[in-house]
Amino acid sequence: MAQAHPKPGLRPFLPADVPMLAAIFTAAVQELTGDDYSEAQQEAWMAAADDEEFGKRLAADLTLIATLDGSPVGFASLRGKDHIRMLYVHPAVGRQGIATMLVDALEKLAGGRGAEKLTVDASDTAEGFFAKRGYVAMQRNSITVNDEWLANTTMQKTFGTGPASGALQ
Repeated sequence: MAQAHPKPGLRPFLPADVPMLAAIFTAAVQELTGDDYSEAQQEAWMAAADDEEFGKRLAADLTLIATLDGSPVGFASLRGKDHIRMLYVHPAVGRQGIATMLVDALEKLAGGRGAEKLTVDASDTAEGFFAKRGYVAMQRNSITVNDEWLANTTMQKTFGTGPASGALQ
C-alpha cells in the first residue's frame, strides 16, 4: 500500500532557522546541481552558507519556510516586491511539490504587494522549473562567487492584467 506524504506547511522565517536553512541550502547545491556546475563551482556556491551574511540576507527579505511535520525542508525569499532571491528544497523531499508551494506563495505575496511581474536569477538547475511556471528567459548572466564563475538566467513572469487573466474590459 502506498504511503501518503505528510502535508507540507508554510511559516515565516525566524532567526533561529539559519543553521537549518544553511544545511538545506548546502544539501540542495551539493546534491542537485552536479549536472550543471563543476565541483569547484558548487564548493564556491555552498560557501555562501558559511558566512554571517547568509542569515542577514534571509532576514532582509520576506523569507518563507516550508515544513513537513514541523521541520524545515525548504525555503524561498522575496526581495522587495518583485524578485525571488532564493529557492532551495532539501533533496530528500524533492518532487513533492515543496518548491511549487513556496513559489505559489511568493507569487501571491508579490501580487498583493502590487507587483506586475516577478523576476528570478535562476540557476541552470532551476531554469526548467521556472520555465514550466511561465517564466521567460530575459538574459544570461555570469557571476563571480568566491572566485568561481557561475552562470544563471534572469527570468521574468508577468502577472496577467488583460482579458486572458479574466479581467473585465
